[in-house]
Amino acid sequence: MSEAAIAPRWSIHRRIAVATLVAGTLDITSAAIIATIHGRSPLAMLRAVASGPFPPAREWGLAGALLGLVVHFVIMNIMVDVFMLASDRQPALVRQPLLAGFAYGLLLWGVMSLIVLPLRWPATQPMLDPVTVLTQLSCHIVLVGIPIALIARR
Repeated sequence: MSEAAIAPRWSIHRRIAVATLVAGTLDITSAAIIATIHGRSPLAMLRAVASGPFPPAREWGLAGALLGLVVHFVIMNIMVDVFMLASDRQPALVRQPLLAGFAYGLLLWGVMSLIVLPLRWPATQPMLDPVTVLTQLSCHIVLVGIPIALIARR
């Protein structure tokens, strides 16, 4: 009996919500851990996220950190939306979710690290030292791309 015969496929809205929550939580948790390892406060890291679209947010205390969390999940929701829409149109993406998730995580790293962040912070981005690249790349693949692809399959 096929997997589809055992469990009906979740609606796209449910897959998007679950993938956004799972990948978003994994990603922001890893960012908080990495910030802490580097001697930065997770709240400062969240304010930095908020400062992308709202530059003064670095000075907004807890409100800036909460806004950073919202900004993070909005960005993650966009990343999830793109994959879910693509996977509904290209079934190969859900037939091989590990490969698709690996590729999508690599793509997301490239877009964020080589395009988005350098456009917003050209003086400090991209950060291409080997440790940063390996850390960010593995986080995008293992904590974002693969979970999104596995949930898209559901």
